[in-house]
Amino acid sequence: MTKPATAVAVQPEGAAVAPQSRPAMGFLTPANLGEAMKMAEILADSSIVPKDFQGRPGNVLIACQWGAELGLQPLQAMQSIAVINGRPSIWGDAMLGLVQGSGLLDSIHEEISDDGKVATCTLRRRGHAQPISRTFTMEDADRAGLSRKDGPWKQYPKRMLQLRARAFALRDGFADVLRGVAIAEEARDTPVMRDVTPEGAPVSTAEKVRAKVSAKKTKAEGPSLSEVLEKIGAAATEAALNEVGADCGRLPDADKDQARRAYADRLAELRASDLDRIESLLAAELDAGADLDAVLETYAEQIDDLRAKDSGAAEAMIARLRG
Repeated sequence: MTKPATAVAVQPEGAAVAPQSRPAMGFLTPANLGEAMKMAEILADSSIVPKDFQGRPGNVLIACQWGAELGLQPLQAMQSIAVINGRPSIWGDAMLGLVQGSGLLDSIHEEISDDGKVATCTLRRRGHAQPISRTFTMEDADRAGLSRKDGPWKQYPKRMLQLRARAFALRDGFADVLRGVAIAEEARDTPVMRDVTPEGAPVSTAEKVRAKVSAKKTKAEGPSLSEVLEKIGAAATEAALNEVGADCGRLPDADKDQARRAYADRLAELRASDLDRIESLLAAELDAGADLDAVLETYAEQIDDLRAKDSGAAEAMIARLRG
C-alpha cells in the first residue's frame, strides 16, 4: 500500500499540461558577447545570486547560456543550475518544471511506500500509450553507499528517494526536453573521477619510505593554515565543516583566529544556502498549483531543520510564501 509522496498535482490522463508562459527577459537581453559579459559581471557582483556564482562572471555567463538552451531565463538559470565537480547540473524541481513547461506531459504521479523505503514516479507523455514508471529503493541507496553519507540522505531520505525516481523517469521519458542534463541531487553523490595512471619513472622503495616518513611528520606537526582554509571552503555540508573544526584547534595561535572567521563565514553560507534551496523547492511546488498547507506538510522535516538552525529565518520564509 502506498501514499502520495509530494504535493505535485496529479493530472488526469489525456489532459496535457499546457506550456508555461515565459516572462519577457526585460533588460537582460544581451545582443553580443560584450553585452553578455557585462550582464554576467553585474550578476556576479550581486548578493542575491547563489554563492556559487558570486564573483564568478565566467560561471554566470556559461550558466545563462546553458539555461537559455534549456528554456530558462537568466535569473531562473542562476537559481536552478548548480555547478558540481566542475560540471553544471539542475535541481530536481527545475527539471520537473522544464518538462511541465514543454506541454508534453499528460500526468505525473509520485508515491512513496508506507515504510519509506520505495519511491516510484509514473509519467504519461502526450501521444504515448505506455506510461513511464521508475522506482528507486533504500536498498538501491544502500548498495550505492548513499544512505551512509552525512547530509540530505540521512536528514531527508524519503525526499532523496523521491528525487532519484523522478530523475530517472524524467530523463528516460523526456530526453528531447532535458537534452542530457544531469540532476543536481544525483550529481553531488557521484564520486569525483581521478586519473590514477602513473606518470614518469617508477618510484623506488627508498623514495616511498621517505614519502611515508614525510607524511607522518606533517601529520604530527598538524595542518597548515592554507590546508585548513581549503578544507573549510570545500565543505559542502555542516557535517563536513564540523570535521574541519578539529584541524582549526591544531593550528598555531597566530592562525586560529583567521581559521575560525573562515569557519564562521562558511557556516553562515551553508545555512543561507539551505534556506534558499528549501524556499526555491517550496515556491516551485506552489507554482505547479499545489496547496501551501500541503506543501508545508510535505516538507515538514526540512522546515523543522531550518527552524532548529534559525527559527526567525524559517518563519520569515513561510511568511513570504503566504504573502
